[in-house]
This record gives sequence, C-alpha cells and structure tokens, in this order.
Amino acid sequence: MTTRTVHLAGGLDIAIDERGTAGDTGVLLLHGGAGPLSMAGLAGAMSEHAYVITPTHPGFASQARPDWFDSVADLASAYLDLLDVLDLRRVLVIGNSVGGWIAPEMALRDNHSRIGGLVLLNAVGVEPAHPGQIADAVTSGPAEFAKLAWHSPALRPDPTAMSAEQLAAMAANQQTLAVYAGDPYMHDPKLGRRLHRVTVPVLVAWGEQDGVVPEVYGRAYADLFPDARFQLVPEAAHFPQIEQLDLTLEAIAKFTG
Repeated sequence: MTTRTVHLAGGLDIAIDERGTAGDTGVLLLHGGAGPLSMAGLAGAMSEHAYVITPTHPGFASQARPDWFDSVADLASAYLDLLDVLDLRRVLVIGNSVGGWIAPEMALRDNHSRIGGLVLLNAVGVEPAHPGQIADAVTSGPAEFAKLAWHSPALRPDPTAMSAEQLAAMAANQQTLAVYAGDPYMHDPKLGRRLHRVTVPVLVAWGEQDGVVPEVYGRAYADLFPDARFQLVPEAAHFPQIEQLDLTLEAIAKFTG
C-alpha cells in the first residue's frame, strides 16, 4: 500500500491509499462513519486482482476539511474529480453506509463516464419509510450503537477499553459525519426520485443482522434503480465487508463476473 495526497480543482486535497497495480480502470472504496480502516480488509483482498483506491473523506482521521466542503454532494463531486486526475474508466465504486450514499450521487453526476458499476454495502441516503428507521448513533450512545452495528460481539468496539486519544478520534469522526449527513439525518429526501437516472448496474448487498439500517430499507433502495440486484450477507450487520469478508467478495465477484 502507498499513501499520497492528490490535489484537486478548487484547492481541495484528498488523501488516498493505493493498492495493486495501477492501470486505466480500478476500484474506488468509500468508507462510512467508521473511517477508512473499515475498508482496509476489502481493499487488501481486492488489490490481488485490481487497482484499489481508498480515499479518506476530508475531516476524517485528522484530515483537513475546508469550511465550504460540507455535503455528500461535495464528496461525490470531489471523487469524480479524483477519477479524472487518475484518468480511470469503468471504475467499480463500492461504498459502505454513508460511502454507499456517495456512490449513487457520483453516478448521477458522472458526465465523463468514469463509473462502470456500483456496490452499496448497507448504504444510507434515501428517505427512510418512517422516523427512526435509520438508528441514530448520538441518541443510541456508543455501546448500544455498537450492538446494532455488529453481529459478532467479539468484533464490537468497546468504548470502555479505548484510550482517550481513540475516543477523541471517534468523536471527531462523528462530528464530521454530522456535517456531511446530520440534517436531515443520513438521507436526502429527494435522492430516491433521482435514482432512475443511474444507468450503470448496481449491487445492493446487505448484512442481514443490521440493526442500524434494516433489510427492508435495503430492498427498497435496490428497487429504486433501473438495473440493480439485492444480496443478503448472513451473519453480518452494518459492516459486511468486515464481518463476512469472503461472502462479500463472493457477492461482488458474481456481480462483476
């Protein structure tokens, strides 16, 4: 893995991790509120066969975020600029949670035809069927939210075992997430009405035991695209790429094959 900073139009800097051998295509991995490390295992596995780029959203993991850069739309436009700078086409964009919201926003703006397909892993972004359908990390509290987000108790982060620095970093990430997606909470009420314009194939893969965003939300999300399939990932919750990496890779391979 190599890490570097890419300078984009408008003076924005994006830190990216790169794995695999660079070519004219690749895989773009977009993390959610858990930060870029939540995509590291998937990045490592996919880099055996592809060039994989994992950016860190500005404001996460101590990266600078300009005051004007404050929405999912900004993130989507920035990552399309990144694909332009890297001159990549037929890119498979894979996003988890809020990263899965950024992905279709990119596809809707992809006037340079950079994207070849989308994979949404327990994504947010479309309007929930009722208030509270998407669990709120702030009102739930860290311990309760961890129970909702992780199927395996062994993998759940334990806030009581974290150092002051780790807790501060987690809080800073959540503050940044709130800037991008806090109001309205984790969705754009109008996004669902636009997804009929996404022309690339879409895989919506869902950790079956997700207590943050339920399966019914994922199935409804998939139905909004003209060319999408829905795939459950058993024994996984909000992070199927971590709890069931092999099954997630199998679903992606079947989709892309």
